Amino acid sequence: MRGKMEGMPPTLPVTTTPGTDPAACCDPVTEAPLTGERARDLARTFKALGDPTRVQLLSIVAAAGGGEACVCDLTEPVGLSQPTVSHHLKILVDAGMLTREQRGRWGYYALVPGTLDGLANDIADIGDTAR
Repeated sequence: MRGKMEGMPPTLPVTTTPGTDPAACCDPVTEAPLTGERARDLARTFKALGDPTRVQLLSIVAAAGGGEACVCDLTEPVGLSQPTVSHHLKILVDAGMLTREQRGRWGYYALVPGTLDGLANDIADIGDTAR
């Protein structure tokens, strides 16, 4: 034991502030934490955005002229095949961030109104419950 203990600073005693409970480890929770259902909803949203391709596709659709983009115009910017892009878009639709409209052979995607503001609010809500 002697070799590893040499040169180590002495152990300091634990002190407490007068009037505090030494058994308490943290400040009490003052805000209501997320419910299980709300946490699952947010996790689904964040999981959908957990892939850089999907984040890029959401950005492209949000910036598209006319507020919508054809899947045929989304393959080149992300460098993936149409079936792969369609798979990513389906995940974004299922998460409630995009809508899809079939026109003939092609699917057209649009951002659900309020999606980006909603994402910002969701992140802020988590921060509010963490304080």
